[in-house]
Amino acid sequence: MSDASVERTPSSPGWGETVTMTMEDGIAWVSLNRPSKRNAINPGIVWEMNAVMDALEEDDDCKVMVVTGSGDSFSAGMDLKEYFRAYETAKPVARERLFRANAAWQWRRMMAYPKPTIAMVNGWCFGGAFQFLVACDLAIAAEEATFGLSEINWGIIPAGVVTKAVVDTMSLRDAMYYVMTGETFDGKKASEMRLVNEAVPLDRLKDRTRDLARVLMGKNPFVLRQAKTAVRQARELTWEQAADYLMAKSDQSDHRDPERGRKAGMSQFLDDKSYRPGLGAYRRD
Repeated sequence: MSDASVERTPSSPGWGETVTMTMEDGIAWVSLNRPSKRNAINPGIVWEMNAVMDALEEDDDCKVMVVTGSGDSFSAGMDLKEYFRAYETAKPVARERLFRANAAWQWRRMMAYPKPTIAMVNGWCFGGAFQFLVACDLAIAAEEATFGLSEINWGIIPAGVVTKAVVDTMSLRDAMYYVMTGETFDGKKASEMRLVNEAVPLDRLKDRTRDLARVLMGKNPFVLRQAKTAVRQARELTWEQAADYLMAKSDQSDHRDPERGRKAGMSQFLDDKSYRPGLGAYRRD
């Protein structure tokens, strides 16, 4: 499977109607699939994204997960009619299960997902979409993409954890400006504000995302997982706490790494002199 492009169809367990997935040489291209609704997130997407993430976590063919949207949109955020209004009269337990499942795929699981994740923002990105955009490890946007926090325009605040995602990533001044004005901005501006890592022309977006995924696939997968976890945890710690945590995390990585990457890298650099750490990864036999 890893040597070909394989699209998972509606007959695959757990998804296919509102989320599609194509496996291509170790990259799982996961697309929210409601293009006529700008991929607005409804209960179908919630349940199917959880199912996709379950399946890919155990799929050895998946080395990197890319999250994007079908058509010309990334996601317009939460579907007001299907997600909110339809559940106003639902039993509290049903509403709570849905909200819990949505938080799971959008940030609780996404931020700690064991595979590297890349958000590929191909177009319209609004409101609730900021949650999983920020929760992904890395993000590449089309310069032509349109971003917006329009909640203020219809009388609410960016809730869920949208505001948290924004202030965790953008500067306070930028977050204040776009939350308070509801104005839109493009991919270039998103890159300048560090909401995304990089912005490229739309016709180069998939190629650039693929290249980045391949870079990640060249790294030790266990240590890569440890490293991304360490980054998120260290951000919340004091310097003293971080020093203790990161030393323990480093020892854990060295002990549990099935590749014994540290030993291999040190030997190739010091003994064989076959590679330079600043110019690439060690040779993984």
